[in-house]
Amino acid sequence: MKFFAAIAVLAVAAVAKAQSPVFSDCSAGVSTDISVTGLTLAPYPLCIGQTVCATITGTLSNPITAGSTLSIIGRYLGRVVYSDNHDLCTVLAASGLPCTVNPPKSTVTACIPVLSSAPASIPVALTIQAVNGNSNLIFCQSATVTAQNCPV
Repeated sequence: MKFFAAIAVLAVAAVAKAQSPVFSDCSAGVSTDISVTGLTLAPYPLCIGQTVCATITGTLSNPITAGSTLSIIGRYLGRVVYSDNHDLCTVLAASGLPCTVNPPKSTVTACIPVLSSAPASIPVALTIQAVNGNSNLIFCQSATVTAQNCPV
């Protein structure tokens, strides 16, 4: 019995120390309004039904304006298994950074809920894309992520 308890403690410790996945640019050569140098998620793995915060670092070259959108698409085996869309300015305002966000802002953190429809315990190819109010691509980042059912 003690052996199983020790395994459970190690498993919890491993989850607690999981690193945010490595994101890569998915803008396919399209000019972006922020040159992203890093994107991290916390907590990670994602907790279904709870809030996740994304911190983006980089150099903002154009203002983020009203009408900007945030799109999150997750695919598993090529099929869409997760989809969520937000007004980016609303999300940023909730994190204390109302639009218009002017250059040269170098770090932006935004928090959103992980929908209850998120698949648990499978690797999902996640694409996070933001489009500015003027239709410019703010950024596109992708990584393989995992969500899980976490205690509340």
